[in-house]
Amino acid sequence: MISRRKLLVHSTAAAALWPLSSLHEAFGETPKKKFSIGACDWSIGKNSDVAAFDVAKQIGIDGLMVNMGSEENNLHLRDKSLQRSYLEASKRTGVKISSVAIGELNSIPYKSDPRTEQWVWDSIEVAKNLGAPVILLAFFDKNDLRNDEAGKKEVIRRLKAAAPKAEKHGIILGIESYLNAAEHLEIMDAVGSKNVQCYYDFRNTADAGHDTIKEFKQLGPQNICELHIKENGFLLGKGTLDWRKISEAIYETGYYGDGWMQIEGALPKEADLVGSYKHNLSFLKGLFRREL
Repeated sequence: MISRRKLLVHSTAAAALWPLSSLHEAFGETPKKKFSIGACDWSIGKNSDVAAFDVAKQIGIDGLMVNMGSEENNLHLRDKSLQRSYLEASKRTGVKISSVAIGELNSIPYKSDPRTEQWVWDSIEVAKNLGAPVILLAFFDKNDLRNDEAGKKEVIRRLKAAAPKAEKHGIILGIESYLNAAEHLEIMDAVGSKNVQCYYDFRNTADAGHDTIKEFKQLGPQNICELHIKENGFLLGKGTLDWRKISEAIYETGYYGDGWMQIEGALPKEADLVGSYKHNLSFLKGLFRREL
């Protein structure tokens, strides 16, 4: 067998013609995926506010998950003039719009309130217009699905109705909840669409009493659309989650999704926001190498 040294010394020209993945395989190495690192607009103090792009630029993150808005402003991101403002801010700052969220579902539940069906339906059009491939559907507080079989059935019914439009426009509807992996898979199987997936949050999984890595692996990379990375009230690396083991599990499963992970809620009380998020960004860069 040819050694690594001999290949590098005697076959430089040939190696230059190989795809990078083939070189990694020849040396028995696993190439690192190129993750993009963003943040949720509400986590950097600019919930559903176009000013979030300027804060994001200060921090140095690649993109933003943007919230659709609230009941009070009628989920104002549905307004096309505001969408244009977001696109202009994205172009001006170089901060991408990575995904969209409907945080208001926590207060006005998708599982029961009839208004939310139109919200989800409209958000698909918003995501398409903004070039964001993922919509986060939040299932916490009043929208919690734990021990609520009737609520799950209604969510499945509603997602079945919305999924064809999501499929048409290439948009993923991501369920973020306290449910375990098996329960998420049951919902996805019942809906029967590849465009309905799990939006995975390691901190939420741990807070719900589940094994973060076991649950992540059970879901499988094909069923996870994007990641929230947080330590409520702590900087990343200063809380209770073992992020090095988590990063190893992510690479082990071959997870890549759309390549985005969003920093959320990794801010100590009274700490400087921009400085804290710069720390969080640097921490994640150390775990998830940016080069292929």
